[in-house]
Amino acid sequence: MDQSIYQNPLCGRYASKTMQHIFSNDTKFRTWRKLWIALAESEQALGIPITDEQIRELREFADDINYDVAIAREKEVRHDVMSHVYAYGQQCPEASGILHLGATSCFVGDNTDIILMKMALEQVRKLLLNTISALSKFAAKYKDQATLAYTHFQAAQPTTVGKRATLWLHDLLLDLEQLDFQLAHLKLRGCKGTTGTCASFLELFEGDHDKVKQLERMIADKMGFSACYPVSGQTYSRKVDFNVLSVLSGIAQSAHKFSNDIRLLSHLKEVDEPFEAKQIGSSAMAYKRNPMRSERIASLSRYVIVDMLNPAITASAQWFERTLDDSANKRISIPEAFLAVDAILSLYINIVEGMKVYPKMMEKHLNEELPFMATEAILMHGTKKGGSRQVLHEAIREHSVKAAEQVKLYGRENDLMERIIGDPLFGLSREEAQELLSFGNYTGRASQQTEEFLQEFVEPVLQANAGQLGVDVQINV
Repeated sequence: MDQSIYQNPLCGRYASKTMQHIFSNDTKFRTWRKLWIALAESEQALGIPITDEQIRELREFADDINYDVAIAREKEVRHDVMSHVYAYGQQCPEASGILHLGATSCFVGDNTDIILMKMALEQVRKLLLNTISALSKFAAKYKDQATLAYTHFQAAQPTTVGKRATLWLHDLLLDLEQLDFQLAHLKLRGCKGTTGTCASFLELFEGDHDKVKQLERMIADKMGFSACYPVSGQTYSRKVDFNVLSVLSGIAQSAHKFSNDIRLLSHLKEVDEPFEAKQIGSSAMAYKRNPMRSERIASLSRYVIVDMLNPAITASAQWFERTLDDSANKRISIPEAFLAVDAILSLYINIVEGMKVYPKMMEKHLNEELPFMATEAILMHGTKKGGSRQVLHEAIREHSVKAAEQVKLYGRENDLMERIIGDPLFGLSREEAQELLSFGNYTGRASQQTEEFLQEFVEPVLQANAGQLGVDVQINV
C-alpha cells in the first residue's frame, strides 16, 4: 500500500474482501467481456455472420485483461469503453471487427452496473440473514430475562431482553422484505442502442423487429436475468439506483437503532459489546470500556443514509435520453454504500455473537424502579383486604413522593416498599410484598411474544435460507 496517497477507509479498514472484489476493476471489466461475448453469441444465433472462431477467441481472453493496453489507450482517446474495446481487440484480432457490434457504451456500462448491484445485493442478503440468525439465537436465550423497558429513556414497565431483541429482529425482517423485492424486480438494461430506440440493431437485422426483441431476451438469459427493462433512454432509469440504495439505507437505519440501544445499555452496565483482551478503550482513561463497534455502526450508518441522496438527486437531474453528470457520482456513491453496509452488518453480527449480558445489573435497576410500578397491584391488594381505594391511593401518593425525594435528593435506595409495609393501612406483609414485586408479574406476554415471533416469523425465513447461513465475519480494526 502506498502510504503517501489517500486510501479509502471503506477498503482499508471496514469492508470485507468479498464486497471489495465485487466492485473491483477485475469484476467490472470481466463482466464487460462477458457481455460482449453474450452479444456476439446471440447475434450469431440470430443470423449475423459471426464465426465460431471469433467467439472462441473472445472466450479465450474473457478473463485475461490487458490493463496496460487499455490504460494507455484511454490516455489518448479519453473514453473508457472504447479503450477496452481496443485492448480486447488487440488480444482478439479475428474478432475485433465484430466486437461491440451495434452497441453503445451503456451496453457494457449500465448492464454491468446492474449486474454488480445484483451481486452485491445477494452478498448483503447473506449477511442480513446471518444477522437475523445471530439475533434470533440471542432472543431465544434471553426470552425470560426480565429488564426495565424504557420510554423516553425513562424507566417504564418491564420487558425481557429477548423481547427487546425481537424489535431489532423485526426491523431486519422488514429490510429483508424490501431487499427481496428489489432483487426480484431488478432487470437488465439490455441492448437498446444509443437513445433507447434499438435503431442500430434494427439496421443490423435489416428491419426484423422480432429478432431485435429476441436478441435482448437472449442476452438477459445469458447474464442471469429474467428480463430487461421495457424502455430506456441510452441509460436505464436512475431511479433503479435510488431503489437499491433505499434498501441499503433501510438496513443502515435498523442497524443504527440497534447500535443506539447497545450504547445506552452499555452506559447502564446491562450489556457490553465484545471487548478483546488487549483492546484499549481510551488513550487517557485506561479503565474505559467504550462501545466502539456500536459507535462505528452508527457512524457508517449515517453515511449510508445520507448517501441515498446521491441517486435521488441524480435521478431527478437527468436530461432527456442521456447526460453524463451521473457517471462520476454513481461510480462513488453506489459502491461505497454497499461497502459501508457490508461493514455495518459484519459489525452487527460480531456484536450480537459476542455480547455480554449482566442480569444482576438488570435486577438492580428493576429493584430500584419496581416499587413504583407495583403500586397499582398494591392498591388492589389493599382494597381486597377491605381498605378504601381512595384512602389507599392518597397514602401511596404520599409515600411515593417521600421515597422519590430519598432517591433524587439524597441518593439513597428506593424505600417505598418499606414505607408501605410499615403502614398499617395496607396490611401488607413482607412475604406478600416480595410476591407482588416478582419481576415476572410485570413483563406481560414478553416471553411468549418472543417465542411466538421466533417460531412463526423468524424460523421459516431461516429454514428457507439455510444454505445462506454460516459466515465468518472479520473485523479489521
